[in-house]
Amino acid sequence: MATGRLRSFGLFFVLNALLLPFAGAQTQDLLQVWTKALERDPILAAAEANRAAQSEKTPQARALLLPYITASTGVETDDIRSTSLDQSSTDNRAVWALTLTQPIIDVGLWDTYRATEYIAQSATLAVQQAWQDLTLRVTQAYFNVLAAQDTLKSLDAQKQAIMNQLDAAKRGFELGSATIADTYEAQARLDLINAGEIQAFNALQLAQDALAGIISERPAELARLQSTVSLPPPQPARLDDWTTQAAQASLEVAQAELSTRLAAKQIHIAQSEHYPTVDFYAQSGSSSDRGTFGPRAGPRSVETTVGVQLSIPLFAGGGISSRVREQTSLLQKARYELESTRRQAVQATQAFFSGVVSGLARVSALQAAEASSRASLEANQTGYEVGVRVNIDVLNAQQQLYETQRALADARYATLLNGLRLKAAGGILTADDIIAINNLLAP
Repeated sequence: MATGRLRSFGLFFVLNALLLPFAGAQTQDLLQVWTKALERDPILAAAEANRAAQSEKTPQARALLLPYITASTGVETDDIRSTSLDQSSTDNRAVWALTLTQPIIDVGLWDTYRATEYIAQSATLAVQQAWQDLTLRVTQAYFNVLAAQDTLKSLDAQKQAIMNQLDAAKRGFELGSATIADTYEAQARLDLINAGEIQAFNALQLAQDALAGIISERPAELARLQSTVSLPPPQPARLDDWTTQAAQASLEVAQAELSTRLAAKQIHIAQSEHYPTVDFYAQSGSSSDRGTFGPRAGPRSVETTVGVQLSIPLFAGGGISSRVREQTSLLQKARYELESTRRQAVQATQAFFSGVVSGLARVSALQAAEASSRASLEANQTGYEVGVRVNIDVLNAQQQLYETQRALADARYATLLNGLRLKAAGGILTADDIIAINNLLAP
């Protein structure tokens, strides 16, 4: 028995030594951790960089609608030989040209320009989705750390209670009021708690590593959820309001709608290849046949040409019609995906709304169960002292109390997370929601 007791104290000192670096650290709350994540998360940064890149497609498409000027120059050599080899002449001349072209009518270029607006909006939505996903990931990782700490704290309290019960069993055996079985039962429970404590500490390390992976530093001591605060119910309280909101304003639905509009615009772009185009052009350059040196060298003439060019596509081997059919099929695909996304948004909203409502009910039930378990433990301890209860009854009551406390803490975290996910599914998750949860925490 002394060996088991030494093992317990040894594990206690090991765990405290490992946790010591966090003991003196300043407490961080959810808002502080979330702010660091916004500054350091690479996924959000990548989405913002992609938005900056996609926004450049608009000026690129606009540039195709504006005048563009090209300049060209070169040197030409003409070697003229007659049928008789003794008669030949060679002329060298420099040529240059300056050409301005302004599209006047080009439906395809205008449709491409309008399509870039959808691309830019899609990139902006992707940033909002990345922000929303980061907010959920940070909150989940934060609560995972708190849940792991709750488990470790509960196991430590349970271990202390079992050690006290073990001492009582030993004294009872020495006095003859208890059997050796009580001592064995308490020692077995203590050994199981020691094993569970090692596993719980490993889970805490992994949870802290996951949070550190988001904020790029080891988290300090985290502010905890106060046990006395009441969790907020969903507002509005009607499921239909939430499902309607999700079907219309979910970020995923908005992204799918943009994809549908872009697919429709791609059909117009493909069809525009059948349409004629009109361009204005002006060209100035040298076209003189005078040489650059020699007896024929001399001033060169400069010719300027101004005109309007009409181009009418007649036949392209069926490629244009094929591209139109391709884009039409892609539009149908985008519409089906939009409908699927809308259904998924409604389904997710229903699940999250149910999670919040049932979570609040579960928290209330577990709070009542915690009070009952505490009363049961006190009654069993009193009964054990007067001899009407055995050691196993007290151990079972202890285990029930601590398991109920852990379940209560997990239910509170899950309810808050489902509340955030519900707002995210409706596309209305904001920084104020993080602040509201942060106000429920205390050092």
